[in-house]
Amino acid sequence: MLIDTDVLIWMTRGHTGAATRLQAMTPWRISAVTYMELAQGCRNKRELERIKKGLMLCQTEILPLGAAISDRAMQLIDAYALSHGMQVGDALIAATALEHGLTIFTANAKHFAPVDDLRIEIFAP
Repeated sequence: MLIDTDVLIWMTRGHTGAATRLQAMTPWRISAVTYMELAQGCRNKRELERIKKGLMLCQTEILPLGAAISDRAMQLIDAYALSHGMQVGDALIAATALEHGLTIFTANAKHFAPVDDLRIEIFAP
């Protein structure tokens, strides 16, 4: 399972449903893009350290972006940016899930729905 950024944000905001579902997943797997989005959203170094500590405690595997993921993301942008408004971050996260054969766990199913062969588990906040 590849955890999308939005689910982790729900959890950090205290959503018990997100926390309960995520507690059942170990180890966590996220895209490097998700890590960067979480870090970018921090307001200060203390928040960043809290995010990093939480990811470490949950034995989070951060899946790096490589050539295959970049190539797949470019194909997704070509296929879906104009027709469905796919953004770079979502393309990279979807490509990571596809390249690793993982289901994506997200509350933003509409961002990923047009992608053929992408397995999606929906989190409904």
